[in-house]
Amino acid sequence: MKALKLLPLLLVFLVTSCTSVRVATDYDRKANFNSYQTFAFYKPGIDKAEINDLDKKRILRAIDTELNAKGLVKNKSADLLVSIFTKERERVDVYNNNFGYGWGWRPWYFGGYYGNTVSRSTEGSLYIDLIDAKTNELVWQGIGSARLITSGDIEDKEKRIREIVKEILAEYPPGAMKK
Repeated sequence: MKALKLLPLLLVFLVTSCTSVRVATDYDRKANFNSYQTFAFYKPGIDKAEINDLDKKRILRAIDTELNAKGLVKNKSADLLVSIFTKERERVDVYNNNFGYGWGWRPWYFGGYYGNTVSRSTEGSLYIDLIDAKTNELVWQGIGSARLITSGDIEDKEKRIREIVKEILAEYPPGAMKK
């Protein structure tokens, strides 16, 4: 009965833990971000990203959408070059439950079983690098880390990728979140 009362709380925790994207950014303080009007994808950097081609296309489409929304235009002779890098790791969370199931004998008492719950998920990090095309120097980098959807509905996977990219690029140009 106690477990049933905690079920809604557990569901809220699971839903909110899946939606959060941790974002960090860094940039060159001397770069004039107002001068960047166009962008292109930096193929040599993107080709090195260790991710399947379908997910790579999803990420690039999401970046294209977000940069267009910020007023940048995709152009072969661009001011900014966009490169990506990815990392993936298995995340293991162990929860010490104060509720249990079943009955059993313990040497010091007779009562309910209290155990641990182990949760495994895949966490990925997406790095988006913006490189000044004239100087070939990195001027902005955004990193987003989040739990990934690795199986199931393709629409859910695409939605998650769009969410991660949107959260990262929300902080471009520097100071955009403060406005």
